[in-house]
Amino acid sequence: MNAHAAMARVLGVVLAGGAGSRVGGADKGLLPLHGRPLIAHVLDALRPQCAAPLIVANRNRKAYARFAQTIHDEGDGPAGPLAGIVAALAHAANADESTHACGWLLTVPVDGPRPPPDLRDRLQSALMAFGEAACAFAHDGRDAQPLFALYRGSHFRSLLASARTSLVSHASVLRWHREIGACAVDFSDRADAFHNLNTPQDFRDYERTHVQA
Repeated sequence: MNAHAAMARVLGVVLAGGAGSRVGGADKGLLPLHGRPLIAHVLDALRPQCAAPLIVANRNRKAYARFAQTIHDEGDGPAGPLAGIVAALAHAANADESTHACGWLLTVPVDGPRPPPDLRDRLQSALMAFGEAACAFAHDGRDAQPLFALYRGSHFRSLLASARTSLVSHASVLRWHREIGACAVDFSDRADAFHNLNTPQDFRDYERTHVQA
C-alpha cells in the first residue's frame, strides 16, 4: 500500500474530552498557544497523516466543530481518555463503509501540540509486522504513550466491546492495552514530540522554548 492509499484509510482522532482540572477547569484544547487554540496546532500535525480528522470533546462542541467534525463520549461528563477512545471506535465501527472506508483509527491527545510527523507510518508498519495485533502505541524510550496509538479496522467491533467493558471497571488506557495485547513502538528518537501541556505554566514554558511553526 502506498503512502497516499494508507493515509486515505485512516481516521485521525484528537482526544479532547478532559475536565481541565490542572488549568482551572478550562477547556484545554481551546486555550491559546502562540496565538492560536491548542487544537489547531494538534490538527496541523494530524491532518497530513489521515484522510479526515475527528475530535472527541465533551464541552464547547460548537467551538471545536469549527476545526473538524466533533463527537462526544457515550456517557455523561468526562470519564477519562478511554471513554474518548470508546466514542471514536463506536463512530468508526458504525460508519458507512462506502463513504468512510476507515481501515485504521489513529488517536492523539489534545495536550500534545506536535505529534510526531511519522506517527502513523511507524505505528502502521509495526502493526503490519505483528500480523493480527489490533493496536500499536508509542513509547518515548522512558514511558508508554498509550494515547498516541493506531487501531486496526478489522478489529474495531471487538476493540469497542473490550474497551466498553474496561471502561466500566475504570481501567486506564494502558491497562486496556495490556489486556488486548497492544504492541509498543519505539519513538525514543522523537521523545520531545510527546511533550504535553498540563498547566498554565506548561503553556508559557512551551511558547518560550519552541519557535512558532
